[in-house]
Amino acid sequence: MDPTLLLWALAAILVVVGILGTVLPILPGAVLVFLGLLVGAWADGFNRVGWPSLTLIGGLAVLSYAIDLAAGSLGARKLGASPRAAWGALAGGIVGLFFGLPGLLIGPFAGAFLGEWTVRREVRQAGRIGLGAWVGMVVGAAAKVALVFAMLGVFVLAIFF
Repeated sequence: MDPTLLLWALAAILVVVGILGTVLPILPGAVLVFLGLLVGAWADGFNRVGWPSLTLIGGLAVLSYAIDLAAGSLGARKLGASPRAAWGALAGGIVGLFFGLPGLLIGPFAGAFLGEWTVRREVRQAGRIGLGAWVGMVVGAAAKVALVFAMLGVFVLAIFF
């Protein structure tokens, strides 16, 4: 079998699994998409997709992870959270990574809630801040999906133009 065809098949599999990984927290979505696009560029001998395009695609992948980590914290801050709540949302998001989807859904909320509660001792305010962290996380997930499709767009543009 043609090695180029095998590389393209591997690239397609990595990209599809990576796209799934942008919404399934157990998979490193943007990294898998980047690897798939790198394999695709390699299959083409880096003729149409070169290092400038791959650098941009890699930067978008890194940005998706930065957004993923910061989104819950920024959502809490937008509602006037204390710095401790913002750090709690960030810590909750990181700890949540180890518990799959439930951890990612609950972690930023719980971290922001606990952080705010330790400062103000108001359950209602802490719940509001926790909800802000959760909304921030949802917006961050949407941004990750957009960045992954931007990565694909850069690749397609490099291939055809």
